[in-house]
Amino acid sequence: MKVAETLPFEGFPIYFRLGYKSVIKRTKKLINLIKMKTKFYFAFVVLCFFSLLRVSAYAERNLLQGYISLEELKKNLVIDQKWVDFPSYEDRKGWKDFFGTYYDGLIKNGEKLLDYNWQVVKASDYLEFERTGNREIMETPFDRNNKAIVKLMLAELAEGKGRFIDQLINGVFHTCEMTSWALSAHLITQPSRRSLPTDKYPLIDLTAGDLSSLLSWVYYFMHEEFDKVNPEISERLYRELDRRIMTPYLENDKFWWMAVDYKGQMVNNWNPWCNSNCLMTFMLLEKDVDRLARAVYRSMKSVDKFLNYVHADGACEEGPSYWGHASGKLLDYLVLLNRATGGKVSLFGNSQIKSMGEYIARSYVGNGWVVNFADASAKGSGDPYLIYRYGKAVDSDIMMQFAVMLGKKAELSFEGRDLFRILEAVKVSDELKSYEGEYHKAVYSWYPETEFCYIRSGKAFFAAKGGYNDESHNHNDAGTFSLWVNETPVLIDAGVGTYTRQTFSSERYSIWTMQSNYHNLPMINGVPQKYGRKYKATEVKATKKGFSANIATAYPAEADVKEWIRSYSLKGSSLIVKDQFELGALKEENVVNFLTWGDVSIHDGWVDICVDDVKVCLKFDNQKFVVKKEVVRLADKKLSGVWGDEVYRLSLKAKHKVLKDIYEFTFSF
Repeated sequence: MKVAETLPFEGFPIYFRLGYKSVIKRTKKLINLIKMKTKFYFAFVVLCFFSLLRVSAYAERNLLQGYISLEELKKNLVIDQKWVDFPSYEDRKGWKDFFGTYYDGLIKNGEKLLDYNWQVVKASDYLEFERTGNREIMETPFDRNNKAIVKLMLAELAEGKGRFIDQLINGVFHTCEMTSWALSAHLITQPSRRSLPTDKYPLIDLTAGDLSSLLSWVYYFMHEEFDKVNPEISERLYRELDRRIMTPYLENDKFWWMAVDYKGQMVNNWNPWCNSNCLMTFMLLEKDVDRLARAVYRSMKSVDKFLNYVHADGACEEGPSYWGHASGKLLDYLVLLNRATGGKVSLFGNSQIKSMGEYIARSYVGNGWVVNFADASAKGSGDPYLIYRYGKAVDSDIMMQFAVMLGKKAELSFEGRDLFRILEAVKVSDELKSYEGEYHKAVYSWYPETEFCYIRSGKAFFAAKGGYNDESHNHNDAGTFSLWVNETPVLIDAGVGTYTRQTFSSERYSIWTMQSNYHNLPMINGVPQKYGRKYKATEVKATKKGFSANIATAYPAEADVKEWIRSYSLKGSSLIVKDQFELGALKEENVVNFLTWGDVSIHDGWVDICVDDVKVCLKFDNQKFVVKKEVVRLADKKLSGVWGDEVYRLSLKAKHKVLKDIYEFTFSF
């Protein structure tokens, strides 16, 4: 096989056309070649590596490019920002009517920022990522500034008296003076491979894109008012948006998330997220029809790579926490594209797009809990306004009903940095509140490509997954499951802690939350599952009554396992977990792990698990197993905010080594 690669000194990512073992060898050679001297540099190489392995599920659907050619696109473009359907800045009645009951609150939010002290992101804040792995020290002041711009912009749109313009100018000029709008954790993809930004390489990452979208709206609404103060304000803002976003978007083919020349690299939420922001920037600023058409068509080709990569069944392998950044940002992108082409380009009738939306409603368990495979949190049901907009666009009753249910408990938030989403949410807020239709929770959901299975039976909700151990935001968890009783989690997936440098580095799988032995899975011959695309579940089957998979293929050779069929069956008020296996050799005693929280009491042959008023009894053969409870302290606030101060791993260790056997565990509730 041939390999086409761009060395890290020249850009990101490295493109491979190799199998798994060849990629390993190339990566090792690359590490030796560059002579990495610190964990930071090694982290960069592994970050590249995580994004590069071949994707067998990739399908050349090219839904967007098949819709329209570049020449046809030019003829259908809506130019001069005539696609914008918000009131003009001068339309005082229009804005008062638009904001409605939010009007006074938005002005008060702005008043709190009239004396806001714009935060300086120091060089040492960027360097902290290299020194300790801490991201938040750089991100926190940066995020405060961005959110302040949003609130000041909304306040000025509402009131329209110019009271907030000076502070808006301060925010705009302060931001324009920054070397980069990218996060320290993402700057390692610039040519220097360091976390201190350089002005020689305009890097488009998630936050640079978000900021470009926000500042483009500021320019659109306020440039005439800014010109009354000093024309240099708007001119500077336009120059920075062109230099940092528009020109590199058109000319730089090395942003990994664009997947310009697809060679098997991962294409995840970054793609629709960044593309939607860049498209919005062009649509709000660009006057040249040819340049605008180039940008729009380039975005279509790039987003097609995302739609080709993700499974057609619609599941988000990154989990519900990332749905708003993946499928949700895809909605924003498709809405913008539809408006930019005067309705000519629309994928809202496509079954894949609809399924991608409905995943968020089907992954909801109840009482704020969701199915949280990968780096997703177990809590957080989603943005009802975004979900409603999506459901309305694709004509999905379940999404709109779900959004209405969520909307009864969640007020519209003005805390984000996404001005477009806020304005779009305001636009549908009255409609959402008046929508009639009761949300009925799905009884059975099966995603045959992603291999997610959800079953709701009586008072139980069960979720299991097959998949492989190189998914986006991967955990080594092929074959794991979770169980909720009365909408309360009992057998859990802990999720992920606060992101640090370690999270996306060679040390990722030293973090306990990423390891299979802290999921509801066995340790076979003393060996856990391993990271890598070839480590996956096989023979995966699902019905309305259960799920099964051969998970032997998710373990490395040293586990010496020929077959391990993990099956789950829901029968009445019980979940039966069965492991039927055959080993090639006897090394260490097998251990079957279950992760839980609440109160745990161990008895001879059973374990009682009590969470609030829910009680589940785990029964096992005490002739085969001895059970041990391990306390896992949760110092990380992202984990403790969900589970409290600790969770528990129940480890059922086999008393005897055997080559073949059937283990059975019954959870009664």
